[in-house]
Amino acid sequence: MPDDILNHPLITERYFFPRAESFADPYWIDFGDAQLACHYNEVDPEAITIVHFHGNGEIVADYIDFLPPLFARMGCNCLLVEFRGYGMSTGRAELGRILDDVATVLEKLPSTPGKTVFFGRSVGSIPAIHAASLWPEAAGLIIESGIADVLERLLLRVTPAELGVSPQELSQAVSSRLDHQEKMAGFNRPLLIMHTAHDGLVDVVHAEQLHAWGGSSEKRLEIFPGGDHNSIMMVNAEAYFGLVAGFLGKL
Repeated sequence: MPDDILNHPLITERYFFPRAESFADPYWIDFGDAQLACHYNEVDPEAITIVHFHGNGEIVADYIDFLPPLFARMGCNCLLVEFRGYGMSTGRAELGRILDDVATVLEKLPSTPGKTVFFGRSVGSIPAIHAASLWPEAAGLIIESGIADVLERLLLRVTPAELGVSPQELSQAVSSRLDHQEKMAGFNRPLLIMHTAHDGLVDVVHAEQLHAWGGSSEKRLEIFPGGDHNSIMMVNAEAYFGLVAGFLGKL
């Protein structure tokens, strides 16, 4: 089964880098076998809600102090989604289950598709793109330092033999649930993709591919000349958030 492969302990161990940290008043989402400690900030129940999925090695607590206030100034609500095993959340960071969790997050979201924007950074682009495939009528999708080819990323950390499968079985498991070309092509709402030319972790070709696959007639690809994978937001803060604000303002 695809999820037996995607949830393999070696993928959890080598691909995800969770850390624990507490914060006040988490917005809990219960999955039965795990609870996600998210953060929700509401400025207006009728406003657009940005659903933000952070990157690997990051946690919701890294963003609470500055990202919700920034989005609030743009007139938007914000849900910072935590992953299993990260921050205050319970469970293990298993790729298949992180994908499964997206549907429940959307069910519990105090927003409608037409008032929701998905925002995924780095590894967070995986659940963000999946969310857009589940809610193709969402208001928009923002991807920063995102991943086009998930199989490529996994093969940097594990081999099929270590997972006890053939290369074909691993490829099929990934394509069955993580076909980003198909998911991007099926999303025709406004799309913003940001990356840095000097990303040493996820090459800029991923951004170019995601943009090319995007089914939207309103799509923009912004390649910043400064910063790297982990400093893109801070180095390019004015231009970065200017683009985000402009994108949201047109919705």
